[in-house]
Amino acid sequence: MPGSRTGGPSVQRAVRRPAAPRAPRENPVLRTYTRARRAWDRPLTAYYLILGGSLLITVLGLVMVYSASQITALQMSLPGSFFFRKQFLAAAIGAGLLLVASRMPVRLHRALAYPILAGAVFLMALVQVPGIGMAVNGNQNWISLGGSFQIQPSEFGKLALVLWGADLLARKQDKRLLTQWKHMLVPLVPVAFLLLGLIMLGGDMGTAIILTAILFGLLWLAGAPTRLFVGVLSIAGVLGVILIKTSPNRMARLACIGATEPKSGAADCWQAVHGIYALASGGIFGSGLGASVEKWGQLPEAHTDFIFAVTGEELGLAGTLSVLALFAALGYAGIRVAGRTEDPFVRYAAGGVTTWITAQAVINIGAVLGLLPIAGVPLPLFSYGGSALLPTMFAIGLLIAFARDEPAARAALAMRQPRFGRKRGAGGTLSDRRPRRWNTMRRRASAARSSGER
Repeated sequence: MPGSRTGGPSVQRAVRRPAAPRAPRENPVLRTYTRARRAWDRPLTAYYLILGGSLLITVLGLVMVYSASQITALQMSLPGSFFFRKQFLAAAIGAGLLLVASRMPVRLHRALAYPILAGAVFLMALVQVPGIGMAVNGNQNWISLGGSFQIQPSEFGKLALVLWGADLLARKQDKRLLTQWKHMLVPLVPVAFLLLGLIMLGGDMGTAIILTAILFGLLWLAGAPTRLFVGVLSIAGVLGVILIKTSPNRMARLACIGATEPKSGAADCWQAVHGIYALASGGIFGSGLGASVEKWGQLPEAHTDFIFAVTGEELGLAGTLSVLALFAALGYAGIRVAGRTEDPFVRYAAGGVTTWITAQAVINIGAVLGLLPIAGVPLPLFSYGGSALLPTMFAIGLLIAFARDEPAARAALAMRQPRFGRKRGAGGTLSDRRPRRWNTMRRRASAARSSGER
């Protein structure tokens, strides 16, 4: 071999191998999105969203009721925790109703539809009987139960319309009758108008709007044709305009939309304007829990219809956005349950409950923001009021039961077995077939003691 220039032996250089191509790095944003998408599409996502979202809204509502109602209670010469204790009692009873509703089979829910409807109609008619019904804030829609306890039957009318309407439409769909417009409208629309008439006799326009939204939601889920849907909507719109035009109070509420001064023309917009003041003074993170200024007599109904304004003042934009996110998650989960089921009753009932809660939340928050007229409806699961909380929590139990009843959710729940107290089946699980070392050692020890071994 020829030597090098220095006279020494030549050194053979190793041949460099081409480097293996590096795998492209995955975009962290895309990776996070993919993981979130997988978690979002899991079978039990709707179940956890409904259960967790409703419980968080209820617990946060209890905290805000306690904070917003203290001054009102003291002004009425009552203990500062008076309204909180009543709301906590209602929440405890509602939690029991939620648990019962979530464990009831679908056929039992359908069996309860007619008794609940009959009871709601009877109580709503009883409101108009002199000496039994009582008026609160100008609306004759309450029944006194003695002491400080009252009941508002129209709140149970929402649950009655959802259950009865879903059962009616499901039975007609099984018989292939929903293709005829008369079967789609009768008797659903007449019964809904009966409930609306009983509500409007007491002057409660806000609850009537929620009931109308539930009716439209059921018709839309049933596949009502556009001309039929528009026709019913037009009739309801004409009736609504007549009812608003004939009431100076409702006309004044319309005049307060977007008002920035307590006096807007001839209308008194004190409540609407001070609700905006409360939201504006909260900033990003609020003035602190319990530190609201507007609840000191400036903002009427601070713990009921305008509790969202107090939340914005004390918890700021972060608190209000959290509440909105919880309601959005609850609405999405309800739509998902209604869209994935094959049972027509479950689809109509889940869609009706979702329409009810979503529409009521939009109307309440829209009124606090000055975008809608003040309708006098509470924020679901959040505002003070046991009559509104009890049927709403029962309706949430319905959604939980429906979410658990999905085929994929049932399979996922069946795979989860308790760690302790497993019962050995006929074939035995894998853990049952494993040798039990602890029992073997105990048998050996007992045998050694009996034979005298040391």
